[in-house]
Amino acid sequence: MALILLLAVGLLHTQASPPARSFQLDYEEDCFRKDGAPFRYISGSIHYARVPRPAWRDRLLKMYMSGLNAVQVYVPWNYHEPLPGVYDFAGDRDVEAFLDLTAELGLLVILRPGPYICAEWEMGGLPAWLLWKPDIVLRSSDPAYLAAVDSWLHVLLPKVKPRLYQNGGNIISVQVENEYGSYYACDYEYLRHLLGSFRALLGSDVLLFTTDSTRVEELRCGTLQGLYATIDFGPDSNVTEAFGAQRQVEPKGPLVNSEYYTGWLDYWGEAHASTSSAQVARGLEDMLQLGASVNMYMFHGGTNFAYWSGADFKDQYKPVTTSYDYDAPLSEAGDPTEKLFAIRTVISKFQPLPVGPMPPATPKYTYGWVALQKYADLLDVLDVLCPSGPIQSQFPLTFEAIKQTHGFVVYRTRLPWDVPDLATLGAPPHSICDRGYVMLQKEYRGTLERDGQTTLPVTGRAGDTLDVLLENMGRISFGANVSDFKGLLGNLSLDSSPLSNWLIYPLAIDRAIQQGWPHTALPKSSSSGKSGPAFYTGTFETPGIAWDTFVKFPGWSKGQLWINGFNLGRYWPCRGPQQTLFVPGSVLHVGRPNNITVLELEGAPPVPLLLFLDQPLFNKTLSCSTVAAE
Repeated sequence: MALILLLAVGLLHTQASPPARSFQLDYEEDCFRKDGAPFRYISGSIHYARVPRPAWRDRLLKMYMSGLNAVQVYVPWNYHEPLPGVYDFAGDRDVEAFLDLTAELGLLVILRPGPYICAEWEMGGLPAWLLWKPDIVLRSSDPAYLAAVDSWLHVLLPKVKPRLYQNGGNIISVQVENEYGSYYACDYEYLRHLLGSFRALLGSDVLLFTTDSTRVEELRCGTLQGLYATIDFGPDSNVTEAFGAQRQVEPKGPLVNSEYYTGWLDYWGEAHASTSSAQVARGLEDMLQLGASVNMYMFHGGTNFAYWSGADFKDQYKPVTTSYDYDAPLSEAGDPTEKLFAIRTVISKFQPLPVGPMPPATPKYTYGWVALQKYADLLDVLDVLCPSGPIQSQFPLTFEAIKQTHGFVVYRTRLPWDVPDLATLGAPPHSICDRGYVMLQKEYRGTLERDGQTTLPVTGRAGDTLDVLLENMGRISFGANVSDFKGLLGNLSLDSSPLSNWLIYPLAIDRAIQQGWPHTALPKSSSSGKSGPAFYTGTFETPGIAWDTFVKFPGWSKGQLWINGFNLGRYWPCRGPQQTLFVPGSVLHVGRPNNITVLELEGAPPVPLLLFLDQPLFNKTLSCSTVAAE
């Protein structure tokens, strides 16, 4: 009798205790298994680096309330290791805090730590300092590249390991590399090396996977035994055919679309991309009906603040806009859209939605017109922006050669002889990376551009100062050549005679502005000219609230905006399509002035005003009229 009782107690105990935490592939039933039970994820992509930290909770909660059970997250290496061996995980870069918040809100995580991520992010997440070794072969088994990757993974992955699902966390799977099949190298040794590193640092239980397009040759180069192969495709694709491509490389196991495109990115100078809600919802329903796991890319796009936007190369250099709205279900400002509700309705047919209302759009405010005044021409404040002084060089050096990652560098020389009649200032093909603002005797003469205008007519006298301000518009993030060096890559010439004896000024504009300049500095007695690179300043007060807003640049040409030292990104209204920059309320002050600093590169309007609105303008392309030198 006692034995029967003991057996019964044992049986009860077995039934009551949950199985050990596990997340695995089931090749028999073609599904995932979470704690032994069949499982399918419906996930959305969010990039913490594109969302200010105070907004993380709002965006994740809206994703949870949309019916998602997971989020997919990229880790941009260059966001966390700005210089070799220098790491930054503070504030907006606190990836552990972001991951803990996903767990608190009941969301699982599909983590994509790279080392390369694409994401239309500067250099696809790879640090520009890798190019300090000019002949490095990125995304390959080049020993110099692998050494840098390994030292980074040894910092990052130990933060990930305790958060794996098996270890009590919420990370169910980890992607190795990203769409590697689209890269020319097709280096299996590299993928094998990464597989070994991930296994060594994360353990043998974690589910590791790859993502590639549905093209046969890309799946051949991007997949590896030991990594589960998933695919990506958008609502234009035939779902059956697309999953047929996955079945060619993974005959058994769950169907997975790791990037189902809810919209698309914008390039400067092209129309704003949009994808219909009905089309996105229909494709999602088709996949869920097949039992597939799906991640929607993007669910919330956010913003390429500062200099973080990347670029594509498709026959020409195509830089990505500051806004990464992506026409996603949650807008750039984090607001639910019609597309979100269409997706939520589809999800409700397959799994119950969380109880409760969708959190509303964040409040926006029209702060109105703000007057700015010119502070100084850029060339008059080189002592502040380059305190260590210039680098002397016979010929121009790249940004990478002088260890400048982002932003701007001034290249200065003198005219070697009198030029009474028009002579041609020219650059070799592909040597202006990416835009060069030309000044002669501090007068703006025009702009040279990568894959655009590479010559300018000039006149002058022997000894006249020639300055070219070079702007990095973002390193290429996708395609064959990710080694995208910046600056003057070749020598400028005057009527085909090379110019030499350069002074090169790497500018630390952000450092100066974060320290309070120019608002804390005495005003410069500045020339009244409105063209050429110059700083403008102004202030405005909020009426007791700090709500999100959008700033428009009526009559401005191109440049960069800071508010209270926070770099909000590039504006370029005449190239478009983006007309406004998103200003998160979290960067604004209440009860004291908000300091605005604008670096205008080509020419400000006669009356320099900014307009703060309560909604964005994404889709207007004006014709750039070149501002004539005054």
